[in-house]
Amino acid sequence: MKLPTKPESLRSASKILRRGGRTMRVQIFGAFESDLVGLREERRALNVAIALLPPLAFVMPAFTKLVRFKSETGETYYADLKDIASEVPAPGSQLAAYKSFEGLLSKSNVETVTVKELLAPLPRDDLPLYCVGLNYKTHATEAELQVSQSPPLWTKPAAALANPGQNILMNKYCAASYPDYEAELVFVTSRTCKDLTESEAADAILGYTIGNDLSCRLFQLPKHGGGQFFYAKAFDNFAPIGPALVSLDAFSMSARMTLKVNGTKRQEANFEEDMVFSPAAILSFMSQGTTIPAFTAVMTGTPAGVGAFMKPKQFLNDGDVVEVSIPGIGELKNKIVFE
Repeated sequence: MKLPTKPESLRSASKILRRGGRTMRVQIFGAFESDLVGLREERRALNVAIALLPPLAFVMPAFTKLVRFKSETGETYYADLKDIASEVPAPGSQLAAYKSFEGLLSKSNVETVTVKELLAPLPRDDLPLYCVGLNYKTHATEAELQVSQSPPLWTKPAAALANPGQNILMNKYCAASYPDYEAELVFVTSRTCKDLTESEAADAILGYTIGNDLSCRLFQLPKHGGGQFFYAKAFDNFAPIGPALVSLDAFSMSARMTLKVNGTKRQEANFEEDMVFSPAAILSFMSQGTTIPAFTAVMTGTPAGVGAFMKPKQFLNDGDVVEVSIPGIGELKNKIVFE
């Protein structure tokens, strides 16, 4: 894009522009460095850039329903199922797929690939996972706790991530520490975030998926955890996520989330009625003074019905099958296996 300015008086500037509820970054050439006319000319250059940008230049999801999977050759691929109503592919299915998330976005080097197993649908699987506590009114009520003025936050290490359909192996230490489930709506950031307003945060969400915030309740007791939840939730494979990532535009917060253990319903959530802090409010809060990497997964809390507050208490046992479902995203199903 060439702007009507003099080459000898130009410098490069990266600008964040907003239009139609979308955020985009554009490289502007044409910011005069003259003390007298610099600000006015920079503004003029920015206005010209906005006018010249075609509609397709604005950032928007290049997928509707993303799956990530391992092929029969052991390589990782990404595919867009294109329709939110599409079923998640079973092993043996063939998909038009790409070897990288960037390839999927640019639609370059497509291959027809056979699915061996689904992976967590994240562009990056090497980042810590953020978690939010007490973000459902019903859960706060069952726990007899007061909702805080800000979202309580902690993280899980990247090693906690688990795939849809994966058996969750628990050693004797975890198996004896009151393992429990938590159905969660998960959002994924679309870009690096810091100091975002709530409006900006709403535009920095790539999409939504399902998570299960597995927890060893023993270490959430005050005498063992001292009010810190990290250790209780940070064990290997204690964060199953999947099966698909639905784009921001395709997902509706009017959807309901359900969790079942061995076919029996334990949790059900209405996001619009029960959630305390919206995903945008959460992301804005956690980004204050903190750099949140692009493609960070954030678990947004759980509704009432966790095993720790049932009467009698119902913790997870060897062989239990936990299923979390949200219409449009699919079903996250994992079996608990005590070693």
